[in-house]
Amino acid sequence: MKSEKSFKNEISVQKGGRWRENIEAILVAIVIALFIRTFVVQAFKIPSGSMKQTLQIGDHILVNKFIYGIKIPYWRKTILPVKSPQKGDIIVFKFPVEPEKDFIKRVVGVAGDVVECRDKKLFINHKPVNHDYGVYTDPHIIPAQVRPRDNFGPITVPDNSLFVMGDNRDESFDSRFWGFVDLKAVNGKAFIIYWSWDKQKFGVRWSRLGRILK
Repeated sequence: MKSEKSFKNEISVQKGGRWRENIEAILVAIVIALFIRTFVVQAFKIPSGSMKQTLQIGDHILVNKFIYGIKIPYWRKTILPVKSPQKGDIIVFKFPVEPEKDFIKRVVGVAGDVVECRDKKLFINHKPVNHDYGVYTDPHIIPAQVRPRDNFGPITVPDNSLFVMGDNRDESFDSRFWGFVDLKAVNGKAFIIYWSWDKQKFGVRWSRLGRILK
């Protein structure tokens, strides 16, 4: 028969083994979560109205980080290219002026495109484009010498760069004001709204949950 002392030691070993297993499981889960967040998908919250009506303040979205290739963290160097952002994609990127901030806008011009705004009308490669998602809420036209919001360019998008705009065209701080987005700064493509909270009404926007972004 086992002595009382050996029985207690066995219980202690079993408890120690369980603790070790739990810690190992937690560490593995953390590593997997960090891997997914870094290379596969990441969640973001919409803090402003620059992408209305496509995205509302309080929308929580998922961003596909793999779709444009795998980047080495910090160096932002693509080691496994997949494809480049296309016109119409909604992207999350490091704000060129303050890289510690993430911005979300829509791609309207890629390398080689000539972008121009004339009295709120957008031209790509000298042809007018009418985006269903582009919204103008201010009837006033601002001259180019005052602000580039309504009159801008023409300007050619450089290599490895993007020209981006918010869907809420009159209320968006975008490439018209601060220039181009380097491809290295792109985090990924927004593809779905998984949660939406209306702070003013203090309620969930149920109709927006699961909405695929286009």
